[in-house]
Amino acid sequence: MSGYSEGGASTTKRSLRSWTPHHGSAKQDIDEHLPILRSRAADLVLNDPVGAAIVQTLTTGVIGSGLKLFPRIKAEDVGLSPEQVRLWSRNVKREFNLWASNPNHVDFFRRNNFSAIQAVAFRAMLTDGDSFILFRRRQPSTLSPYSLRLQVVDALRVSNPLSNVGTQTEMLFGANRIIRGIEVDKGGSLVAIHISNRLWNETDLLQPELTWQRVQWFGTETGMPNVLHICKDQSPGQFRGVPVLAPVIESLKQVSRYSDAELSAAIIRSFFALFFTKERNNFNLNMINENDAVAPDFKVGSPSVTDLPPGVSVQSVDTAKQQSAFSDFTLTYLKSICAAVNVPYEVVLKTFNSSYSASRAALLQAEEEFRQRRQAFITDFCAPVYEQFLTEAIALGKIEAPGFFTDPLKRQAYLSAEWLCEQNHSLDAVKEVNAAKLRLELGLSTREIEVANLSGRDFDDIKDQLEADTFAPTSS
Repeated sequence: MSGYSEGGASTTKRSLRSWTPHHGSAKQDIDEHLPILRSRAADLVLNDPVGAAIVQTLTTGVIGSGLKLFPRIKAEDVGLSPEQVRLWSRNVKREFNLWASNPNHVDFFRRNNFSAIQAVAFRAMLTDGDSFILFRRRQPSTLSPYSLRLQVVDALRVSNPLSNVGTQTEMLFGANRIIRGIEVDKGGSLVAIHISNRLWNETDLLQPELTWQRVQWFGTETGMPNVLHICKDQSPGQFRGVPVLAPVIESLKQVSRYSDAELSAAIIRSFFALFFTKERNNFNLNMINENDAVAPDFKVGSPSVTDLPPGVSVQSVDTAKQQSAFSDFTLTYLKSICAAVNVPYEVVLKTFNSSYSASRAALLQAEEEFRQRRQAFITDFCAPVYEQFLTEAIALGKIEAPGFFTDPLKRQAYLSAEWLCEQNHSLDAVKEVNAAKLRLELGLSTREIEVANLSGRDFDDIKDQLEADTFAPTSS
């Protein structure tokens, strides 16, 4: 007996001998349980206040009003002067905003602009575990010179062909295999995805027959992706994502049931209960008629003194004095739930009742989680979309980028960019501005970054507006 045999690995201790879980591969632990995990997580997001708050807090903290493009090419990498780089960057931002700001230009369904698509894709990833983006094309026009379009695909539609109830985790497809709609080769490399035209239990008058379409992951001629998979992997060999609420589904449901029970109890305690008692030997219901003070239906009105029939008395029960530990218990439980998703409960519940230092620490800890998820989202979504857009813009002659199609190093240099959004987590605006000023004085940041973080705006736009205001004629 050594090591963990007398601890966590003991099979003889009474507290552990009946605890025999099985840890398997990603297929066993994740893929086989995805349908019910998604359904339960989606129900919590739709109908549970805390579940909805977790998803909304993460979406707002990571995406905000939308991640904005800031090209970051280095002059020596592309053979341009610093002034040429500045003008090139401004031209790229102008062209990108022309495409990204108009839903008709960026969304295949013409519903959302680029910022809104970010929020939709990220929120779907949190709820269902992953989301998919298809690169589509439409005929360019005078107002929309770019053909690139984005289509967000429901994760439930990426499924195995002919698997109408979602019970078939894996199937063969020629020499490859399909795992929950993702086709991989023998080595496990991505090949394609299979998308159904609708859900198996959904009715579509325009598409009554359930069919699947195979989309190759990468284009055969360009090698660029045709589809993006927004997902946060947790284990090796994982092909589909897990809802963010998966570890706390049971806890959230139990807290929700307890909250419902306490709400019902609180309603009951708000009543003023009256009980009419009678002596069996001295009271007869036949004694009551329509002219008597007691009627079959009783109502409590303004204070009055009424003679009751002989043998009838009234007793009240004060239910309001009953006490409940609901608040303390649920708060303690919600702290552990929020810790499991790595967001402080103060941020999720929007309750900052502690000192400035404690509240600031909670916001900084939340920002760490937001930053990690934001960087992963930039890698999975923003950067590939920018590459598709810039490739088309250069091919159309809208942007000049010598060596982009011939030199991989220059191509990578042209694609260098930052994606920033406002970070509205300020408890004291003066302290935040002073902190930004100090970072600038110490050379730890740039004006562009600070302006984007504080206001979500572009420093060049603010600079141009300030110059225009300075030289604007004043009225006499």
